[in-house]
Amino acid sequence: MLWDHYVYRRKNEVFDLWDSLFVGRRSKVLYIAGRGFDVRVRSVLEQFRNAVEKGGYEIEQATLLLVGFQGYELSEELQSLTTENTQALHDIFKSIGEVKEIVLGGRSEGGEEIRATSALLTGTKQVLECIPNYTDIILDVSSLPRIVYLSLMTGILSSLVTDKSNQASLAAGGVNFQILVAEDAALDSQIKSEDPSEELVLIPGFGGALNAESVQDWPLVWFPMLGENRTGQFEKIAVLANIMEDAEICPILPHPSRNPRRADDLLVQFRKQLFRTPPSNILLAHESNPFEAYRQLLGAMQRYQQSLSILGGCRLWVTPLSSKLMTLAAGLACFEMRPEKLDTSAYGVAIPYAEPRRYVAEVSAVRSSIPELSTLLLTGTAYED
Repeated sequence: MLWDHYVYRRKNEVFDLWDSLFVGRRSKVLYIAGRGFDVRVRSVLEQFRNAVEKGGYEIEQATLLLVGFQGYELSEELQSLTTENTQALHDIFKSIGEVKEIVLGGRSEGGEEIRATSALLTGTKQVLECIPNYTDIILDVSSLPRIVYLSLMTGILSSLVTDKSNQASLAAGGVNFQILVAEDAALDSQIKSEDPSEELVLIPGFGGALNAESVQDWPLVWFPMLGENRTGQFEKIAVLANIMEDAEICPILPHPSRNPRRADDLLVQFRKQLFRTPPSNILLAHESNPFEAYRQLLGAMQRYQQSLSILGGCRLWVTPLSSKLMTLAAGLACFEMRPEKLDTSAYGVAIPYAEPRRYVAEVSAVRSSIPELSTLLLTGTAYED
């Protein structure tokens, strides 16, 4: 287990971690954030800038990389909020560094809409090209769609962690890679994802276990992480992948949770989709600690991989439909579990997802959110020993 020992901080502990990382050393910071409607990203960036100025961090170079998106349908209010957010992020960061923007999606030169998988692959490559020469990489997922931050997280980890069999590789040559999350599970449950696409979106590096002909006869184990208002996406993925009939479904529910009845409420929401799923298949994952949820999911995947190896191999699919912290846990487990070469391994790992084309949210709910700041330090000097 790569992150058997981990660095995870919440609330005021985040500022202590930043001091330990930046005070007394010169650094070059690449801060990656989303150009979206979620105002939580503003709060996080402002707190980081204030920490830089108050702590007197010696930052030689700082770049804010804003990732924008095309192809989503948003109300006029949410579009206006996106524009307001973008300008606010420019204003917040200009005192410590420069701002760059890249846009995912849109249309090709021929006027055809770029497929989501292609746009994701191209955008991930663009971001990875910006990484060299920075000592600190910060990925703020507060205003990024889950397929985008999953792609960026796994892509950055792949470039930094060269040997997943050795925990020492997490030192990553001293490059500190941290993920910032403004977590508000209640707000996440209120943001509705509607009109899921008619194609499965493939996270770069996780497409082989979906499409390779050599694995189609392997047993399939599907781990859907359940979240509120996601039944449409669940059904769309099941139909597009044709997995409801022959798959072993192991739904993942948030527990413990701030709302003690959240897991029960989700079972009620998904009662139609999980009608044939035995209760023994249900997994419980920690809502507020992504590393604990990562351990629980990784352990389940390893047990299935070992037990099904007698049949020649298996496919392990994880679909994150839950809150941001649990989605990050899914990404960490899939990154570690993914085999180096599919054709020489007795299993494959995939992250099938039906990206919604439309997001619906009450602007008042977005603005009134009181998120809890968390940070996951995934690589760097903290892991040198």
